[in-house]
Formats: sequence, C-alpha cells, structure tokens
Amino acid sequence: MDATLRALAEVRRREILALIRDVELPAGEIAAQFDVTRPAISQHLHVLRDAGLVVERREGTRRLYRVRPEGLTDLQAYLDSFWDTNLDRLKHAAEAEERSRIDGSERN
Repeated sequence: MDATLRALAEVRRREILALIRDVELPAGEIAAQFDVTRPAISQHLHVLRDAGLVVERREGTRRLYRVRPEGLTDLQAYLDSFWDTNLDRLKHAAEAEERSRIDGSERN
C-alpha cells in the first residue's frame, strides 16, 4: 500500500491513471498529453507499474499501458475501514437516539 500511496502522491501520475482508466494507450500517446519530456512520462509509468497500478503490454516496439484497478484493492480496503467505523458509530448513535425517544414517550 505504501508504494501505491507514493505513486498517487504525484499529480501527473494521477492524471496518467485518469487518461488510461478506460483505454489502453501507447507510451508515446500518453506522453503527448503532457508538457514534460517523454523520459519523464516513462519514469512516471515505471513508478505506476512498480506500484501495481498499471500493466504494460508490448506490441512490437510499442509499449501499451492500461490501468490495473485491482492495484488499488489494499488502499480501498484501508480507506473503507474508516468509512465502516464511522457508519457503525452513526448506527449506534441513531439506535441510542431512537431508544431515548421511545423511552421518553413511554414515560408521558
């Protein structure tokens, strides 16, 4: 998960992921979308690949990249654990409020 967070910390890498979210693109086409050098984009793709966020496929001399959604599974589970905890707290608070309301109306 640490590699995923480091990879996502850089804005261009997030932009690359958004660009190839639904379509496989060659490295040159990805690089053409940015105002940095091709080697810089190549480095970003390398970091994303090492983090398990993209998969590279060779087709002749071209390298094609696409998002690997399962690369976000650990991060999603980690973030979901916070959401689940807050939902549990909300549920218990709502149940306590409901019990309090019922107890108060039974006394009247």
